[in-house]
Amino acid sequence: MPDSYQIGTTFVHIGNDRSTAPLAVTETFWQDLTSGRLGVSEGRLISSFEFDRPWDSWEIHPNGDEIVCLMSGSVEMTLELASGETKVVSMSKPGEFVIVPRGTWHTARTEVPTVMLFITDGEGTQIRPV
Repeated sequence: MPDSYQIGTTFVHIGNDRSTAPLAVTETFWQDLTSGRLGVSEGRLISSFEFDRPWDSWEIHPNGDEIVCLMSGSVEMTLELASGETKVVSMSKPGEFVIVPRGTWHTARTEVPTVMLFITDGEGTQIRPV
């Protein structure tokens, strides 16, 4: 019998072989993921985040596009395009999403409680301060 999970506390890894595995979100989740300790470097990660203020960092995913879907709240996603141009994508309706092209630095800004769902090729992710 399959178990039920909560996306806020359990993310999902979809492997390149199309297998799926739940991943418990712990305090060291991101360090474990980026260091390879979770053993899920290839494939896609489905995750969700709740926040109520602008991110304090930019991130980039060099190995694949990212889908960012608004579940509640409102957000402005800022994308730094390869051309050097900055593009701001505003989302205010649940279900709206943006596709962040691979290799695009991006960050998010909000002032209200916001929940977003991410589908990411996380291998090689880099972060820099805003």
